[in-house]
Amino acid sequence: MLEKLENEARNCKACGLCATRINTVFSDGSKNAKIMLIGEAPGADEDKQGKPFVGRAGKLLNEFLKQAGIDRHKDLYIANTLKCRPPENRKPTKEEKAACEKFLKGQIEALKPSVIVLCGATAAESFFDKKFQITKIRGEIFDNVKGFEGIKFIPILHPSYLLRQHSTQEGSPRDLTLKDLIMIKKAAL
Repeated sequence: MLEKLENEARNCKACGLCATRINTVFSDGSKNAKIMLIGEAPGADEDKQGKPFVGRAGKLLNEFLKQAGIDRHKDLYIANTLKCRPPENRKPTKEEKAACEKFLKGQIEALKPSVIVLCGATAAESFFDKKFQITKIRGEIFDNVKGFEGIKFIPILHPSYLLRQHSTQEGSPRDLTLKDLIMIKKAAL
């Protein structure tokens, strides 16, 4: 099912992003993972390589995953709300997210993760009908997301935000993200 979805995404022309993409960015990681991480949309590095979270933010994410004892290639399946890069890395529009929704829902259905990590506010807003500050809901467990019963949704801070936050002191964004990832690993067991 995932291969079929990926082929469909490669040939998708449901929105204007198909005209500017180099590659579709479908996923990375294990198709047997219990943890799925969903980001916002591909950036320039991701568009070039065809894989999510491979730029500076992805390298920082890898460091945090390692510290939390999560193997990116064995324990995690990574996707984005969009499969194509928005120009200038702008925030995805509702129409673009709607065009990619079938791919993301299909990935969740095929993977059947026990935990979905919503990386940043844009990813979280794809599953919740309200606006909020990611700093206020990060680390919370939501297990009553309509249409995804039985899956724990846990928002975290996006690693691109952490690139600008260098402190690792108790209570800092980097400290909280590491603690969230350790908790996520436990929640997936």
